[in-house]
Amino acid sequence: MSFLSSSPATTTSEFSSTDISKTPNEDDAIGLSDTKLSKKRRDMLDLTNQLHSTGVQADIDLPQIAVIGSQSAGKSSLIESISGIKLPRASGTCTRCPTECRLSHSSSPWKCTVSLRYTVDSNGESLKQIRNDAFGPPITDRGDVEERLRRAQRAILNPSTDVKVFLNGEDKDPDELELTFSSNCVSVQISGKDVADLSFCDLPGLIASVGKGGNKGDVALVENLLVSYINKPSCLILLTVACETDFETQKANTLAQEHDPDGKRTIGVLTKPDRIAAGDEKNWIPYLENSKEPLDLGWYCVKQPDTLQLNRGITWSEARANEEEYFKEKEPWCSLPFHSQQHLGTVNLVERLSDTLSELISRRLPELQDELDVLIGKTQEGLKRLPLPPSTDPLTEILHLISAFSRDISSSVEGTPDDNGLIQSLKPKQQAFKTSIRATAPQFIPHPWSVVSSEDAPVMPTMEFLSNEDGNVSPEASGDVLDLDDIMERAEKARTRELPDNYPFVVTQKLIESFIHKWERPALNLFESVHAILLQHVKKKVQDHFVRFGQGGLLQTVQVIVMDHLKKCHERTKSHLEWLLRLETRPFTMNTHYLADYKDKFLVYYKGCRQKHDNRTLTENINLYTPPPASNRYNSLTNVQEGMSKVLSGLGQLGLSGVKPDDLHRLLPPDYYETALGIMASCRAYFQVAYKRFTDYVPLALDRDLVLALGDGIETVLINGIISGDNTTQRCRDLLQESPAVASRREELQKKLGRLQKARQELMDLW
Repeated sequence: MSFLSSSPATTTSEFSSTDISKTPNEDDAIGLSDTKLSKKRRDMLDLTNQLHSTGVQADIDLPQIAVIGSQSAGKSSLIESISGIKLPRASGTCTRCPTECRLSHSSSPWKCTVSLRYTVDSNGESLKQIRNDAFGPPITDRGDVEERLRRAQRAILNPSTDVKVFLNGEDKDPDELELTFSSNCVSVQISGKDVADLSFCDLPGLIASVGKGGNKGDVALVENLLVSYINKPSCLILLTVACETDFETQKANTLAQEHDPDGKRTIGVLTKPDRIAAGDEKNWIPYLENSKEPLDLGWYCVKQPDTLQLNRGITWSEARANEEEYFKEKEPWCSLPFHSQQHLGTVNLVERLSDTLSELISRRLPELQDELDVLIGKTQEGLKRLPLPPSTDPLTEILHLISAFSRDISSSVEGTPDDNGLIQSLKPKQQAFKTSIRATAPQFIPHPWSVVSSEDAPVMPTMEFLSNEDGNVSPEASGDVLDLDDIMERAEKARTRELPDNYPFVVTQKLIESFIHKWERPALNLFESVHAILLQHVKKKVQDHFVRFGQGGLLQTVQVIVMDHLKKCHERTKSHLEWLLRLETRPFTMNTHYLADYKDKFLVYYKGCRQKHDNRTLTENINLYTPPPASNRYNSLTNVQEGMSKVLSGLGQLGLSGVKPDDLHRLLPPDYYETALGIMASCRAYFQVAYKRFTDYVPLALDRDLVLALGDGIETVLINGIISGDNTTQRCRDLLQESPAVASRREELQKKLGRLQKARQELMDLW
């Protein structure tokens, strides 16, 4: 940000020193309160005041003047000259919190309003939303301002006490202040016919140490407070330096140099020139000549009334006349060259302030327009990201929420083309269930085979005929292992009055029941897994749709109703699952052709295993046999090939056409274990039919009675659970009550948007 380069005030200025004695009203303020400003300056100063009145300074860097200096550097006296009001002095509290002054010209009679602006809480933590509280009614008598400000500053320094105590109580300081300094400020708005438009702030004076009873953090607090103002590029720093103290010991200059190292936006003001020790005046002249500690905007020197004069009630015009007389008659001021004399007196200082500030505002305007547009856009986006505010029609709003939630649930349980969809998450559990049931298949072992290869018994061959159904299972996984002797023993024990070679069906039934009862645990595991996945899915959906309504209880109410609905589905499904398990306890199937086909295949398999041991030579010959080409009937054949070919050919001539080498096993004599092999084949065949049926029906039942049932009627359940009974509208309104954090954030953004839009309109009106 560039500022005007230093230039002396001209004698043709509207504020020449000869104007001081001509003030018609002894109570009128001068300087920036003078209404004789040029129209351009008035427009600029009026605009910045209007922008400050919108509160937009909390959002963007607005031009303003910040008065800084060490304690007792004469800041307050300078402010009094500019504002035309008397600041409290007796208690010293005027320098312990910022005092922001906004002056505005008005055709109405003079008026002053005081408010308290809070930016931090009583613990010093920043507030999310700046708060402005009016402190008493408007003031129409300038003489009442000092007392009101004194009371206001007490309220700022005692944040835990009701402000009414300080506004209406006795005008005296409390025995002990809660705070020694505060960044909360007293805001003063002054308007009147003799008031120009300007905003500036009197900041607490810098302190070097903490007195008795003081807070050790006060030094840093005051310094940080000053920095929060002067580090802004559009802040014009009014640096007050008391001539009664060595320049090098006054830290305000160090801060100004740190945050304005090029000296482009700092105006230096030497105060209390009448207190310079005799003979030391020459040490201060180089500042006025801008040869020492040079500033682009230069250095000025002012003389304000002393305490005795103020106590006698000196008027503003008398004070300015005394100041003019002092600089005209006292050495070395009266002997300074004309250029340096233009830097003496409050009037010349005010002229420079008004020129510089109006020029700064003029240059800042295009940037302000762009910054406001950007901030308005960001604020509007922030509002869009927030949930919609509670509806004025709560009943309709809740119906819409229930409808949207119910549609989402119905869509989920029907299935969505999403990797993380509900149905996709159930499939691994269903496959695991099928694998678990498949693993309960009984392991029948004909002699001398084994399920595990060993020296005494070879491992059983693969059931190739099941490869297209269950994969290459060799052998089945972990069912009961039973050999031929076990089966024969069970069969013999079950015989009662049966004829020889006849065994009761109960043997087969008991074997079937032995693997059927193992199906309960995998079925219940699948049931609980599906329920757990569904439960988590529904909880997430409830959160997604109703999380912003936790404050009023709608989230919790919906969750209770939905969980109760799911619980009923859970109980009903479990009952159906138990019914399916009971159905399987008695062997039954109408698929007799499948059962017969499987039995035949398993019987051939088990007999083949037996024959590969008892008739190994024949079995090996059958396995090695390859039909000879038709053109090479019996030429060059091995004895085995020749014999096998003749047998198959002879059987064909006898009318047994289509006989295959494997069928020759049937020609072998009956096996002692024929009955056991038949029982094994029957049981294993039934398992194959029943497990396929069961692994279909259980997932199907869970899908119908648990998953799909959740979506069935959920909208009706919610409506009946929420919108029923008396006083429905009020109950819905209570349920829709939103989170205080969201409401606070929305209010904060809406207020910010209002400030920004109002400020933007002020700029638009100017153009």
